[in-house]
Amino acid sequence: MEDVLTQNPPPSRFFQEDLNNFVPPPETLPSPFIIFSNPKPELPLRPSLLIIAISSPSLYIFHNLPSKTLLGSLIMPEVPFSGNTTEPSLEDKSCNIYSLSDTNDKNSIILVSVQLPVSPERSNLVSRLLIGQDIIPERVIILDSIQSRNFRGKLSPDETLAAKLETSAEKKATSHLVNLDYFPSGSVIDGLSASLLSRCQLKNMKGTLVISWPEFGPSVIRFVGALLKHIVPSLDLTNVNKDLEKNSSRAGLKKDAWVDSELYT
Repeated sequence: MEDVLTQNPPPSRFFQEDLNNFVPPPETLPSPFIIFSNPKPELPLRPSLLIIAISSPSLYIFHNLPSKTLLGSLIMPEVPFSGNTTEPSLEDKSCNIYSLSDTNDKNSIILVSVQLPVSPERSNLVSRLLIGQDIIPERVIILDSIQSRNFRGKLSPDETLAAKLETSAEKKATSHLVNLDYFPSGSVIDGLSASLLSRCQLKNMKGTLVISWPEFGPSVIRFVGALLKHIVPSLDLTNVNKDLEKNSSRAGLKKDAWVDSELYT
């Protein structure tokens, strides 16, 4: 006699899609949105340059810039505000939008500090909010880090590297703000930075993605700072360079930087 407790169950009479009908659909998340500070600027903003910081070195630099004005914040409903401070901090999970000059100036510059996690599923929504709707820039520069798992080749923890990817419009431009080698073929860029560059390509905008290595440390902060100084000569990096060696080992690190980088193993 067969053991009814251990024998294989009979085949289901339902197809997989039929079984899914009994599972309640997942709750849809509210869309992200931008809240602008008062007085609300005239929209859409049309800066000559939009710089988006995603990497830890660029976030560290943006945080220490003295002459910037908060324009607003991008809100992700799934990211809680608990733990955030009243004043901007590198420990906050936030996405703040700053201006370096009068937004009505034809040469205005807008900075975006992306300090909150953005899942791949939400990257396109965030990209649309930052590029092409309320903010329509002439040129976009995105600053991110090389992920060792996506890089084809060996990354030395003692060597500072940087490369770029560009949109078609940027390649055709007569002048270029970023003079770096192109990111090697066979390596992969994903996540928010890839979505932002794709958005620039879709909108036929001049866009450049700069990716640097290592993910954090004094050398790469100095490199990114020098790059930004070349792009925006009026940038005041006094606070960035002050006590850099003392602070860079503990301030502004993303939680996964210690895991992904060989520099800290």
